[in-house]
Amino acid sequence: MLSKLNAKKDQKGFTLIELMIVIAIIGILAAIAIPQFNSYRKRAYNTSAKADAKNIYTAAQVYFTDNPSGTADLDALKAYGYVQGDSITAVVSTGTQSGLTLTTTHAAGDTTFSVDENGLITE
Repeated sequence: MLSKLNAKKDQKGFTLIELMIVIAIIGILAAIAIPQFNSYRKRAYNTSAKADAKNIYTAAQVYFTDNPSGTADLDALKAYGYVQGDSITAVVSTGTQSGLTLTTTHAAGDTTFSVDENGLITE
């Protein structure tokens, strides 16, 4: 009987209290990290839409170099090098060289970016 009691004392492992403390710490860290991660993702989506705004403006400038009096639309700009990003909605509102207006939005973002004929990107 004494040999059975001594065998239990030699066993190694964690107590229930130690395991509960570790789980509580992990839960606290997750509660802090998850909202931060979501805001990082949203900023990345918005940055992707802003990059697409710059890319579509660059394609428009190439288009107007070849067609100074032409009217650009999204298909024409794609033919001149614009590659639309995943989940990006791009709209060419006014497609003339003197009155160019473009907008881009990411499906998971919360900001719409507009580009004017001077290349100024605004939210």
